[in-house]
Amino acid sequence: MTAQTFQTIAARPAPVASEGVVPWIRNNLFGDWLTGLMTLLIGAVLLYLIPQLLSWALFRASWLPDYEACKVQGVGACWGVIAEKHRLILFGRYPFEEQWRPLVATLSMLGLLAVSCTRAFWRRWLVILWLVVLALFFTLMAGNVLGLSKVETDRWGGLPLTILLASLSMVAAFPIALVVALGRRSNLPAIKTFCSIYVELIRGVPLISVLFMASFMFPLFMPQGFTIDVLIRVLVGITLFSAAYMAEVIRGGLQAIPKGQIEAAATLGLSYWQTQRKIVLPQALAMVVPSIMNNFISTFKDTSLVTIVSLYELTGALSMALNSDSKWRPFMIEGYIFIAMIYFIFCFSMSRYSIWVEKQVNRGTRR
Repeated sequence: MTAQTFQTIAARPAPVASEGVVPWIRNNLFGDWLTGLMTLLIGAVLLYLIPQLLSWALFRASWLPDYEACKVQGVGACWGVIAEKHRLILFGRYPFEEQWRPLVATLSMLGLLAVSCTRAFWRRWLVILWLVVLALFFTLMAGNVLGLSKVETDRWGGLPLTILLASLSMVAAFPIALVVALGRRSNLPAIKTFCSIYVELIRGVPLISVLFMASFMFPLFMPQGFTIDVLIRVLVGITLFSAAYMAEVIRGGLQAIPKGQIEAAATLGLSYWQTQRKIVLPQALAMVVPSIMNNFISTFKDTSLVTIVSLYELTGALSMALNSDSKWRPFMIEGYIFIAMIYFIFCFSMSRYSIWVEKQVNRGTRR
């Protein structure tokens, strides 16, 4: 028998860490010489600009609602304009002594949205909760009941109006978009043609045109003495506009479903609506969650366009607050930074929620 000789295997280098801060920096900021060079250049620019920005925004800023203090030589940002005008920016032309009503209405709406985004509360009673909160919102805002003074809708403004338009248009646009997307894939020519005309007509014009038509042109076609509140007309216009874009997003998800699954469902004897509800729509909507959330974020920001029809939401209320007082007008940039932060908080929250929803609906496909 031949004796076997065993040789020791040379030691291999330790595996390189692929997770953590240092590996992320190495892979994303210094992956090659060009990436490293751009990282250093951008870093140098930021090191030059950030101290100046912090000095202007924080260290040399004026925080008191004192116009004279903001005029002192060497003073940075004048955040006193926010302290002075914040109620007018947040609540618009709503009566000053009654502004607790839009505050309570806005907090109740935000609480409802938070509950609606929590999976533990996805129950049938959530629909009833929506109806109750909406009734409370309109009761507080409009008044004329329970001893509350009446406030016309043209005096609603600021953050409550932005939240109302964005939330209701998003909720109402989704079922419309779902029906239109299914209609565009229908085998019935009349339904398919009607849905296609609606989508192409809405997508062919900007939102400003839709708001202008809803506010100024639509009343001309109404019978003499019959009017619809401008807030309702604007809300319908934003909803129809958002639904047209969302319908195309959902239709893209429907087209991604293999035809074999639909044929298999027909073989099992499932009806059209059973196939859509149990097989097609759950998969299609899961595929387009990021795109749907992009549409929601876009709708939230597009509410700023309602100023064209004299509804002063957040940005419109800011312009009205500063243009009506000439001494604070030079500090408009601080006001826009303030409302930009509000928009960022809401949009960033929706973006992070979209990531969470995407992980939840794709949990079954992980490997």
